[in-house]
Amino acid sequence: MYDTDNIAIQMRKGILEYLILLIISKGEVYASDIISGLQKYDLLIVEGTLYPLLSRLKKDQLLTYSWVESVSGPPRKYYKLTALGKQVMKKMEQIRNQLNTAILGIQNL
Repeated sequence: MYDTDNIAIQMRKGILEYLILLIISKGEVYASDIISGLQKYDLLIVEGTLYPLLSRLKKDQLLTYSWVESVSGPPRKYYKLTALGKQVMKKMEQIRNQLNTAILGIQNL
């Protein structure tokens, strides 16, 4: 039997980076905001998946972060896109639009 669960996992992995950049593009966000935003649409993600991705995106200079004091605990790290991150996200958005157009076109053949 074909592993359909694996299909969903692989497709989500392919778009996860774009979705994270999209969430961060709305303004400075805390990691739990990113997780909540994804989980709201049944895109389950855990901190063990998110933090390595955020580290790589920072290393690639697509995002930056700042520490903000919290009234209820330790300081929090808030993420925001860099200028390069905004450019990359726009390119990803163009590619997503092209893929959506192709998928809809092929479905209607």
